[in-house]
Amino acid sequence: MKDMKVIGDDRVTSIGMGTWGIGGRETADHSRDGESVEVLRHGLELGINLIDTAEFYGAGHSEELVGMAIKGFPREDIFIISKVWPTHFGYEEAKKAARASARRLGTYIDLYLLHWPVDDFGKIEATLHALEDLVDEGLIRYVGVSNFDLELLKRSQEAMRRYEIVANEVKYSLKDRWPEDSGLLDYMKRDGIALIAYTPLEKGSLAMNECLAGIGRNYGKSAAQVALNYLIWNDNVVAIPKAGRKEHVEENAGAMGWRLSKEDRERARRCV
Repeated sequence: MKDMKVIGDDRVTSIGMGTWGIGGRETADHSRDGESVEVLRHGLELGINLIDTAEFYGAGHSEELVGMAIKGFPREDIFIISKVWPTHFGYEEAKKAARASARRLGTYIDLYLLHWPVDDFGKIEATLHALEDLVDEGLIRYVGVSNFDLELLKRSQEAMRRYEIVANEVKYSLKDRWPEDSGLLDYMKRDGIALIAYTPLEKGSLAMNECLAGIGRNYGKSAAQVALNYLIWNDNVVAIPKAGRKEHVEENAGAMGWRLSKEDRERARRCV
């Protein structure tokens, strides 16, 4: 798959697979875990190499499912993101949380993020330093943050001692363009920091947008694919829609390998 972006020194597909809410039990006797693992494996088979998870998702169960899904695939071909929850911020706590995540995944973590900011910057700084040491230990490969605004991102960059912050995962969609309006996207682009866009389809609402569907017909694409392509049009943006069903993963993959024209991208902005 040729539609790739850069995180750190690695190349990842412009569309990844999110794992918030995957797995778990619908009824007392029916588990969705097997289905969720198969969906993730299907995405890997399609060539999507980026999977996003976190210790907070299903109290670590999503990480376990990711660990199951990647078995049999060359590990070096997959880029796994996980996150430390704020209750585990701090030097020792963050290292302990990362080790627990790696155990659930059954492997090292490519990119480890601070999941949400906290008011106490001292805790953020201690956590960043812990992650730097984890890079030295080989447990994680890159350090990043999530839900950090521009001011906090800059402050966090200044706190780093040996490594760089390579990514910031934030909510970004056609409907919620705050990274554009706040200057965050432009700053990250200039600094070579990847923006990982979560909730890129606004929980499916953009997939049902008739205006976007009209634009998509010019390309033989769906409304969802237009909404995702709007985001990955930016050189430093990857999107991580939820990997809920095989057909959704296939549709998401179809958002790659082409680009909206500048005119249609502007039209898409007016659709929401």
